[in-house]
Amino acid sequence: MALPGEKDEPFLFPSTSYDSNPPQYLSSDLLSSSLPTHSFFQPFVEADGNNPVYIHPYNVESSASSISLCFPSRRVHSTFIDQVFKADLTISPSTQQTQQGFQSHCHVISSFSDLSVTLDIPSSHLTFFLVRGCPFVTLSVSHHTPPLSISTVHKVSSFTSNDSLTKYTLKLDNDQTWLIYASSPIKFSYSDGVITDDGDGVNVIVRIALLPNSSSASEDVLDRYSTCYPVSGDAFFTKTYCVEYKWEKRGFGDLLMLAHPLHLQLLSKGEGNVTILKNCKYSSIDGELVGVIGNSWLLEADHVLVTWYSIRGVNQHFFDEIKSALSKDVVTLGTVYISTTVADRNGRIIARAARLALIAEEVGFIDVIPTLKMFLHETIQPWLDGTSDGKSFRYDAKWGRIGIQAYSAGYFLYGIAVLAKIDPAWGMKYKPKAYSLMANFMNLARGSNSKYTRLRYFDLYKLHSWASGGEQDSTSEAVNIYYSAALMGLAYGDIHLASIGSTLASLEIHAAKMWWHVKEGDNIYEDDFAKENKLVGFLLANHRMSKMRDCYTEWEIKIGLHVLPLLPITEFLFNNVDFVKDLVKSTPSEYVLDMWMGFVYALEGIYNNQVALKKIRGLKGFDVGNTMSNLLWWIHSRHDYRKMGSCHEKQCCFCRYSC
Repeated sequence: MALPGEKDEPFLFPSTSYDSNPPQYLSSDLLSSSLPTHSFFQPFVEADGNNPVYIHPYNVESSASSISLCFPSRRVHSTFIDQVFKADLTISPSTQQTQQGFQSHCHVISSFSDLSVTLDIPSSHLTFFLVRGCPFVTLSVSHHTPPLSISTVHKVSSFTSNDSLTKYTLKLDNDQTWLIYASSPIKFSYSDGVITDDGDGVNVIVRIALLPNSSSASEDVLDRYSTCYPVSGDAFFTKTYCVEYKWEKRGFGDLLMLAHPLHLQLLSKGEGNVTILKNCKYSSIDGELVGVIGNSWLLEADHVLVTWYSIRGVNQHFFDEIKSALSKDVVTLGTVYISTTVADRNGRIIARAARLALIAEEVGFIDVIPTLKMFLHETIQPWLDGTSDGKSFRYDAKWGRIGIQAYSAGYFLYGIAVLAKIDPAWGMKYKPKAYSLMANFMNLARGSNSKYTRLRYFDLYKLHSWASGGEQDSTSEAVNIYYSAALMGLAYGDIHLASIGSTLASLEIHAAKMWWHVKEGDNIYEDDFAKENKLVGFLLANHRMSKMRDCYTEWEIKIGLHVLPLLPITEFLFNNVDFVKDLVKSTPSEYVLDMWMGFVYALEGIYNNQVALKKIRGLKGFDVGNTMSNLLWWIHSRHDYRKMGSCHEKQCCFCRYSC
């Protein structure tokens, strides 16, 4: 079976309709397709559509018939970092007369792609090509456009032009310098804090960029590359662990874009014609953005081993202890309360049973497999068949989605993958439904006839997923989504699905280490925040917070929510031993619940196996998705990293797959 969205029509679950209607800010052409629900431009389509969208390096806000640009400053505290929005420049028609007879809302999204969104202002005939990582904001001014107005909340220090009237320099009293480029001569005049064109009604491309510093070298770079502009950008999975960026560009010359720190880490220097410009840098909440010249980029992620079992094998001396724990954990499955409606709790219970089945296979305790297989049948099938009230997946044709959160879907997919492995006949019977659930967040199709939007949760510019509401807190649950999809590919012999799942899981791991695992001295976050936080709690486009889901602040819970579910791939997520040590040592010795401390002890076992094992053996309670068997499996598959080569003292806890 092909990955849904390519050629095969996917199975569709019974239909339903959510209360909300698709947003009014999408063009009618887009409403006939499945709609994105976790995109980077979501603030443009939510509520009044006037919340800022961070399109590196600028925040862009749409209001009335205007677009405001902000190069954000940051407000830093030990518990948060915020990018502060202030309308540095506001672009609008200088007259409002043309608004009559047009739609009442301010903007329309006419197209979007993996790396861009095109915003039209119908009342003024302006089109903004907002491409992520572009140091210029590009707008198309048509001959129908009324005179253009550019205003600012700051005082203007000076406004000058070159002789050909194709470049203007605007200096503000906040020490910002903005450069305005035009594809053909355009006459701007300045009066009373407002810049206005002469209204000749010509077709012209206008590009606006902040000069990142006062050096002439930076200005020379912007001058040189102002004539080539992107209108959209897409990402392609050319081979396993690789993503290729390609932009549709217009004008002439080479393309200048900005790379964030993870791009620079993954950017292949050996393939493609790319040049990194060290004298073109913009600051951001995600770290320094650096100029890169190239019409396409190839990003190469680390290889991660997607496997059912432990990476290096379990120490056979402890098989009996694990089997004893398995016997007890399997018996308690019958006492677990299964909610009839809460997908998250159900998914974690299902995934827990699936973990027990794989651990039993690995240590040769086959006697418990039939019981676990029956439990998985009884808990998964109602959701796929819709045979019990409140226990089923539903497809909303209005949006083109299944109503389930990303992290919950990952738990279900893990259980489905394991059950398909241990019961191939069941797996083949439910394959269409399993693939439909997977396609809800793993569809790669770009066509308008697809039943699901493309990569619903995964952000192809930031290279990580958004869980809901434009935020993400549990990086480990995000990794589990794509790890589980890759396992499903293994279960069904689907090499393509296994490849894509492995690639996205690796990218999630890279992103977690870059933006959630806080290390002093790495220059991603300011010292005030980095000194007090080893883990980011909530991460949003314009915010970093120390608090976690449901405002949790306890270290044990923060660590737990970045570790669960404990899996073989957790090896790759926490392979920096020095960071793990600092993280565990930051956890207070007094704790509230054993269920969270189990994850802390699991990390401690990476570098202090015997001490962690003693603590784990003393636990009385476990997270709903975790068990004593799973913790013992983890701790007894540790190897002493100090005996595995000098590279591990600083970086890795295993060499064969990571160093």
